[in-house]
Amino acid sequence: MNRSIYTKLAVTNLKNNRKTYVPYILTSVLTVMMYYIIDALSRNESVKVNSIKLILSYAVSVVVVFSVIFLFYTNSFLIKRRKKEVGMYNILGMGKAHIAKMLFVETAVTAFLSLSAGIAGGILFSKLMWLMLLKILHYDVNMDFKISGVSVIRTLLLFGVIFGLTLFYNLWQIKLANPAALLRGGSEGEREPKTKRLLAAAGVLLVGYGYYVALTTESPLKAIQLFFVAVVCVILGTYALFAAGSIALLKILKKKKNFYYQSRNFTAVSGMIYRMKQNAVGLSNICILSTMVLVMISTTICMYMGMGDILKTRYPREFEVTAYHPDAGQEKQIRNIIEEEVRRAGVSEKGRLEYHYGGAAAVRQGNSFKIAVDEDVYSGSENIYELKMIPLADYNALEKQNVSLDDGEILLYNPDEDAGKMGDTVKIEGDSYHVAKELPAFSLETKNSSRVVGGYYIIMKEEEQIQKYLNLAYERLKGENPQLDEMKVQYKVCFDLKGTRQERTKAAQEMKRRIKSEVPESYSDGREIEQESFYAVYGGLFFIGLYLGFIFLMATVLIIYYKQISEGYDDRERYQIMQKVGMSKKEVRQSIRSQVLMVFFLPLLAAVVHIAVAFKVITKLLAVLNMVNVSLFFACTVVTVTVFAVFYAAVFGVTAREYYRIVG
Repeated sequence: MNRSIYTKLAVTNLKNNRKTYVPYILTSVLTVMMYYIIDALSRNESVKVNSIKLILSYAVSVVVVFSVIFLFYTNSFLIKRRKKEVGMYNILGMGKAHIAKMLFVETAVTAFLSLSAGIAGGILFSKLMWLMLLKILHYDVNMDFKISGVSVIRTLLLFGVIFGLTLFYNLWQIKLANPAALLRGGSEGEREPKTKRLLAAAGVLLVGYGYYVALTTESPLKAIQLFFVAVVCVILGTYALFAAGSIALLKILKKKKNFYYQSRNFTAVSGMIYRMKQNAVGLSNICILSTMVLVMISTTICMYMGMGDILKTRYPREFEVTAYHPDAGQEKQIRNIIEEEVRRAGVSEKGRLEYHYGGAAAVRQGNSFKIAVDEDVYSGSENIYELKMIPLADYNALEKQNVSLDDGEILLYNPDEDAGKMGDTVKIEGDSYHVAKELPAFSLETKNSSRVVGGYYIIMKEEEQIQKYLNLAYERLKGENPQLDEMKVQYKVCFDLKGTRQERTKAAQEMKRRIKSEVPESYSDGREIEQESFYAVYGGLFFIGLYLGFIFLMATVLIIYYKQISEGYDDRERYQIMQKVGMSKKEVRQSIRSQVLMVFFLPLLAAVVHIAVAFKVITKLLAVLNMVNVSLFFACTVVTVTVFAVFYAAVFGVTAREYYRIVG
């Protein structure tokens, strides 16, 4: 057979199947482009911040995995639609070797168009994406724009392998099937599936467990440990419920005669039952992808918009200094440095807090506290509390009071506004203390309900009492951490600054520089100093959230489109028969609309339910990242869901129009 015939056949087939191949090629182009851009960004030498490099590298890995899965999945739609056509070629005398050559040419053409246009688009838009990233990060960096040769080669290799594997898969499908089976390819899966009660029950249990974890987890540290498990359970449960639960539900509806024996419901329910097995995977994918889009976009937008709140949560005061092994000379030196640099920068202090404290993690059991070890802390137990023990003299200085305590008495303050009263007696390592008073407020921390780890401020009569428990903590921890320094009562100064942003930043930077070089065993930090690094982390997450969100959204749109096209071709003959047996065009259209609405809006509803249930646990995870503004996250989630629902409906409307056109 003349070699040119394969090229002509391939081009003709691509033209004839343009409704399926054009979206596939466009999507492949976009996927190639998005991979090149993210890979080139991750390799850009202008990126100096390690956290940004790490985030971009992570995004590259996600895009690689996505590209493999997504292109294989969409290819399965294409080969299913082509089986009947390939079977016809086989019956007319074309051998499977010749069919393989034709498919090879088709794949080669598709790969060439996708790679050439994708890489060209990636090169064209990579600088724009880089500028967008810099804008989000608030960086002022001069970029030397270069075409990344390494990224071009990696893109060619990755997608060359993907297209090669899809070709191998298609050829394998053709090889295994006989011509008769190929001719039935578009109609496979038409048998009424059995109700798989065990799988449906497993789906309910898996989703139920995931929901239970999301709704009952209170500790942010515990949430980190269990979130991944809950996500996996919900994903698997979603697939099981769509595959088996939906069939069980439809069969229940079928038994309801008043509902089932209506013209539009009869055809819709019976049609969905017959094809739900093949629908399940697609609908589940739409649901999972929609959920991922909603979570990523809402959380990353929230963190970026709430940057000010995050910084204030992490740094309640604009500048803070901690001396780990202080003496009177060091404390005086720190105060002098602060006063000198504040004066030199032309700013002023506001709300200075100066005190000594000893901090230790402890396991709480009732009203008793036991100094924790690393194993206790990293277990994620909700019984882990942070104890901050403060001498009475420092408390009186902070609160401008003259409180006195007897031996064995303490003052207690819990910043958790939801916590109940501790009681009259507290035990620390077996030592009993009478709670003279539970403080309603304390200048070091206001009442809130968003703490990552529970905590208590304990006011003790003498500093020696505090040192006793620090020595005990040191003895327990040094066995696990031999390099651990001796634990002492620490000295801390924190305050706000008044002045322009430039003046405040300059003052904070100079204070940090001098304290680091002149005061041994000390640490200083500040809101203005760390703002850039916070923008690097949270801005990077925001960029990646939008980037991956767009990719997943693209996948969702294409899956919806292919589902509509596939359903259209499957339904066309069936609805033509129904018109022939007496159904009017209006009844047929109503039946089609009923079925399409039920099928394609179910994933969106399930995704919204997933988001609503996960809302609480996501707020716990955000608290670990210092994002405690729940109302802002709620607003971002509502807006994201609303916009996505409108977009989803618009996509549905466009694809449904194509569906109606096919059905006729």
